[in-house]
Amino acid sequence: MATETTTDLFSDSGKTNIPEMGVGELALSLKKTLEETFGRVRVRGELSGLKLAASGHLYGDIKDEEAVINIVCWRGSVSRLSVKPEDGLEVVITGKVSSYPKSSRYQIIVDSMELAGEGALLKMLEDRKKKLAAEGLFDAARKKPLPFLPETIGVVTSPTGAVIRDIIHRIEDRFPRPVLLWPAAVQGEKAAAEIAAAIRGFNALPVPPDILIVARGGGSLEDLMAFNEEEVVRAVAESDIPVISAVGHETDTTLIDYAADLRAPTPTGAAEMAVPVRIDLMAQVREDQGKMIRAMQRHLSDLKNILETGAVRLGDPQRLLEIKIQNLDFLSGNLQSRFEKILQQRKSNLKETAAKLLHPRARLEGMGKILMLHTEALYRSRGALLKEPQSHLDQAARMLESLSFKRVLERGFTVLRDSNGALVTRADQTREGMGGEIEFSGGEKVGITLGKRLKP
Repeated sequence: MATETTTDLFSDSGKTNIPEMGVGELALSLKKTLEETFGRVRVRGELSGLKLAASGHLYGDIKDEEAVINIVCWRGSVSRLSVKPEDGLEVVITGKVSSYPKSSRYQIIVDSMELAGEGALLKMLEDRKKKLAAEGLFDAARKKPLPFLPETIGVVTSPTGAVIRDIIHRIEDRFPRPVLLWPAAVQGEKAAAEIAAAIRGFNALPVPPDILIVARGGGSLEDLMAFNEEEVVRAVAESDIPVISAVGHETDTTLIDYAADLRAPTPTGAAEMAVPVRIDLMAQVREDQGKMIRAMQRHLSDLKNILETGAVRLGDPQRLLEIKIQNLDFLSGNLQSRFEKILQQRKSNLKETAAKLLHPRARLEGMGKILMLHTEALYRSRGALLKEPQSHLDQAARMLESLSFKRVLERGFTVLRDSNGALVTRADQTREGMGGEIEFSGGEKVGITLGKRLKP
């Protein structure tokens, strides 16, 4: 029957019996057939080519040694995945088979994803550890010391679990300190983001706590995955507050243990690391106090011995004082005697000097007589000193008088001046019609107007 059907499909008469379909119609038909035939499937393979679109949808491939199948995870499903998809991660996906009609590709619409096995998870964590270590996030130089006695302790954990109760109870037993809780999910898809936000939130407080404890109880490797996520590890490494990691039991190790400043085997152990035991401190204080008292007593005893030995070497203070007083009396007597001798010598010198000095009245009388002699000599020489200059002065006056132009005028001559008062001494200084004046010997002046110049 199958043979006959095949023959009918390729016979000429069969061509008219095949229904005609458009490309889109056939693609949709194939899509429907795939979805109805396979329904939901679980597929194991390695993720590759992952790309998160701006819309929030995730695209990529799942592959093994024999084949590659496209996968799509819608935005709503991406946020609910228990595993963070990464290239190279071996997983088991659950979804339904479908196709994308525009490219004729079949694909799996993923709605859940889990790790293919603990081996694959450990390999992923080891690769991530190497990557973060290469960035220096686990370097010992980044570690911060814990304060000896913190004022306030911050805790990041679930508010409903036994972990927070154990931490508070242990701190109250050892050394009561205020505890601030920042609630955060410690398992599930939102855990990593909430833990990282809590660590950064504590660091942003105006008055942050002195120590942070990031804690949760024990669980499987998958249960503790939030504490292996990069965003949590980076938040711990960037914290300015010293961080104690306390995740799981002593045998459990997460990546934040490498980034934390100190790792505690359990949450209770973290509380013990955060504060000392008050009773032990008080006992230590009492012991140190006793040591200090005993040391002070020994020191005072040593000082007493030194003082007593020194006192013996010094002798009787009264005797020493008497000797010093006697020396002082001796020096005082010498000083008085010397002072009297110096005073007597000064008096003698003063008398000798006074005898050599004349009385001021006698000196004034002598100087007065000398002054009178000089005054008489000055009067006698005054006439002689003034007579010779007077003679020279009279002689110069007579010479000046003889040379005056007025004597020339007295002999019948006159002086001619032009209209500007300048002397006219030559004929070429005149012109016809020029005004001027003539001065006579008595000082009289007559204005004139010159006529025509006469020939000589």
